[in-house]
Formats: sequence, structure tokens, C-alpha cells
Amino acid sequence: MEKRAALILTGGGARAAYQVGVLKAIAELLPRNSHCPFPIICGTSSGALNAATLAVNAGNFRKGVQYLTSTWKNFHANQIYRTDVIGVFNNSMLWLAGVVLNMIGINKLTRVSLLDNSPLIELLEEMLPCEKIQDSIDAGNLHALSITASGYGSEQSVTFYQGVKQLVPWRRKGRVGIPMPIDNRHLLASSALPFIFPATLINREYFGDGSMRQIAPISPALHLGATRVLIIGVSMNGYHQQSDRADIGEYPSLASIAGHTLNSIFLDSMEVDLERLKKINDLVAMMPEEVRERAEIRHVDALIILPSQPVDKIAERYVTELPWTIRLLLRLIGARQQSGGTLVSYLLSEKKYCRALIDLGYQDALKRRDEIIDFLELKPRQEAEMPE
Repeated sequence: MEKRAALILTGGGARAAYQVGVLKAIAELLPRNSHCPFPIICGTSSGALNAATLAVNAGNFRKGVQYLTSTWKNFHANQIYRTDVIGVFNNSMLWLAGVVLNMIGINKLTRVSLLDNSPLIELLEEMLPCEKIQDSIDAGNLHALSITASGYGSEQSVTFYQGVKQLVPWRRKGRVGIPMPIDNRHLLASSALPFIFPATLINREYFGDGSMRQIAPISPALHLGATRVLIIGVSMNGYHQQSDRADIGEYPSLASIAGHTLNSIFLDSMEVDLERLKKINDLVAMMPEEVRERAEIRHVDALIILPSQPVDKIAERYVTELPWTIRLLLRLIGARQQSGGTLVSYLLSEKKYCRALIDLGYQDALKRRDEIIDFLELKPRQEAEMPE
């Protein structure tokens, strides 16, 4: 079987800036004009935006990463969602009214969310020519791109993928893989944080953030032919600050509940899937080769890179960078209270915060340099190239 490395970019709103730092460090290990070292790219939530950008620029990995770096380093929240007074509070009031009407059995307000992400629609149309994804595939620089979203009607995790003709759709309990040309609708759907951004209609169903109900986030890469996977997460695994437990009896604010929910969506399923992969690898190691071939299972190497510092604590340092309208809205739902920084960390699409995350990702990747080199099977000549 041909060896193929897959890049898995998970979600998390503005936290996806961390992935760009890691990718920047990886790009510096490669020759300047080399194609993407990951023939399979899988994106979920805001990681889908990074994944699609790399797929469009699969012929020149460093160029794609430089484009991502420039974009994230200069982000403002108003490029992702409306921050003007009318845009913020009109949408928020409609959202609250919709909740009340639904509680009493009246569903008159549809397609309403806490924030209006129409600026993101305009940004994607400007920065991502998705028609070039097929060009990357035809040129042999990309085996497959997948974008995962969650169907609100079917309650399934749906992976839309675009790749070589040999790929076969799949269907498992609660998750399916569907071949389809990727466009901005898939990126909007996959990155639609629940309650915060509106669902997106694709064909006959509305879809939301791909991390919801994604019980096997590594699975799409394996279905697409990956033999090893590099996962860039956006949450620090197992982080618990003891001082945060001093007032644990205090009733949680709406922001605290929202932040806790988002953390659960974006982290827990990956931990479980990695444990499952390790057990399968252990089982494969005990099997004779002929048994492995008959069962069509194989060992899959996995390397995961996660933030070495708690991202929500970094976000707390930059919360004042948000427009005053968003700060007021977050204050109204308790985001400045204990644990409110978690929710802020997903919405803080401002350049100082994004630059801090890019730098953290870059430094974390440099510390894992030897592991990355081994994973990518780089030659000594490539290792020696000096960064820009």
C-alpha cells in the first residue's frame, strides 16, 4: 500500500490560529517550492478554513502557509462576524426571541444566531477560489480534501470529500462520507459554532459545526487512504488550573456553560479516538501479516501537536481588543466571570491574540522538530535548510 500522510486540523473558532504557527514551522523544514507534504487534508470547524487554503495551494506548501499566516496575523473580528451596534444587538435580540417562541411552540424566527457571520461569507468568496482544489488533485499534489459538518436533520456527522476517482464513499453508524466538490458552503457549515453562528443549507439539509457528533475525527483520513496522521489540535490536553476551583460552588454563567460545552465538543472525541487507534495498533502488532491483509487493517502512526499553554488564559490577556459591542454582549452573558475566558477564546478573532497563538504554535512545533522530521521522513538535505 502506498504511504500517505494525512493532516487533520480540528476546530475551535479563533483558536485555529495556533495551527498556522505549527504549519509555519513545518514549512520551514521543506524546500521552498515543495508541494504539500500531506496528500490528504482533513478539516473540521475553523480548521476547515485552513485545510481548504492548503488544498488550493497544494502545489506550493510554503506559499499556502504564508498566505494563512498573513491572513490570521491581520484578522479583525469584523471580518468574521458583524460587530456594529445594529448587527450585534439586532441579531442577539432575534436569537433570544427565537428561543422564547420555540419554547412556547411557535417557530416563526428561523436562521437566527447569536452573531451574524455574513462578513465571513464575503471573506471566503474573496480569499478562497475553491475551484482550484480540483486543479491540485489533477496535478497529483492532492489525494483528497475532506470537510466535516454535522447535520441538524439527520443527526449524522457528514464528511464531504473531494479527491481522486478511486475513493469510495462510506457509511458507518452516525457518520457518512459523501463525494462532492468542496465550496464555501461546506466551510461555512463546518465552522458554524452552535448557537453562535447560523446553520448552512447544503442540498436539502442544514448543517452546523463539524465537531458536533464527530465521534471518530481520525476516521475520514483513514477512509481516504492515510497510513499516518498528523493532528494539530487547538486545546491543551488535560489542563486544569487548581486555583480555578476556589469558587467551584458558584453557579455557572451562560458564558461558562457555553465555554464548557465548546471545550467538550472540540476535545473529548479526539481523545477517545486516539485511544481507539492505539488499541487497534496494539492489536495489529500481534497479528500475523496474512491475517492483517485478510482483515484489511493496518498500523497507523499518529503524531498530535497541542498547545503547551492554556489558550483561554491567553485570550483573557487580549479581551480588550474586541470591539466594545462584543465585549458588552459577552459581559451580559457572563463572559467576564469565572471561566468566561473559554468562550472568549473561540470568538477573539483579533490580530494580537491570533499572533500570540501563531507564535505559540510555532514554538511548540520547533520543540517537536525531530518528531516532525521523522513523521514526514525528511532527508538530511531538507532538515538543513535555514528558515526565512
